[in-house]
Amino acid sequence: MWKVLLVEDEVFVRESVREIISWEELGYTVIGESGNGTEALAMIIQDTPDLVLTDIVMPGMDGLELLKQTRQAGLKTKFVMLTCMGEFEYVRRAMEYGASNYILKLSMSVDSLRDTLRKVSAELGTSAEERMEEGHQEVSSPTPLITSTSASLTISPDSLSETDLPFIPVREPVVKHPEISKIIEYIGQHYDQDITVKSMSRYVMMGENYVSALFKKKTGHTLIHYLHGVRMEKAAEYLRETNLPVQEIGYRVGFGSDNYFIKIFKRWTGCTPSQYRHRS
Repeated sequence: MWKVLLVEDEVFVRESVREIISWEELGYTVIGESGNGTEALAMIIQDTPDLVLTDIVMPGMDGLELLKQTRQAGLKTKFVMLTCMGEFEYVRRAMEYGASNYILKLSMSVDSLRDTLRKVSAELGTSAEERMEEGHQEVSSPTPLITSTSASLTISPDSLSETDLPFIPVREPVVKHPEISKIIEYIGQHYDQDITVKSMSRYVMMGENYVSALFKKKTGHTLIHYLHGVRMEKAAEYLRETNLPVQEIGYRVGFGSDNYFIKIFKRWTGCTPSQYRHRS
């Protein structure tokens, strides 16, 4: 059973949360309750719950400070924040500190709370598996697909694109995890926008570190590496099929700096965008 601590200064809300859920059916047990952050922090340090369900705005130590001090104590306890309308700046900061999710009090229902608890349970399960597997994983460097020397460019035969150019299109990975699939779909549609691990963790309402590790586990790529691959494939299409300036292409695929775009493109293909265009 995953251990849960309920932290809420409004007794009615706290009792409602405790009573509307069949905790054991979802694999949880409520080990304690608190009406303020100071008391809750002492309980967290003493009992190390797996999940803290806490109000954000409380007198004295609020939920955000409780989360912050828990992290400073070196504890990886999951946090789900209870919030009212108008408190989204607090929510944003909570997600930055690694909160797993948030729930609006006014629209809180049995279904929404159960869904959130299932999501956190999956996070906790993955974290436990990763801890057990530590030390048993072999890290291998990817086989280079392109090797470049000052005299020539050598391309592995199985890495040629349809145009026999040194570029390997990124294949959208097939994953069954709903949140990772959602991120992949988002990147495919919004690759030209500012995308970070932080923004994607907010998009799927999961902790930043968890999203980063889960994306790598499910796809074999870091999120940013996958994003760059999608952008490079789109850039290659522009270079082959249009006469747009390199700077404009970089902007259209999500790079604010043409120098950075050229650097990443060369890292992926072994040549600059201009060289790629001339060979097509």
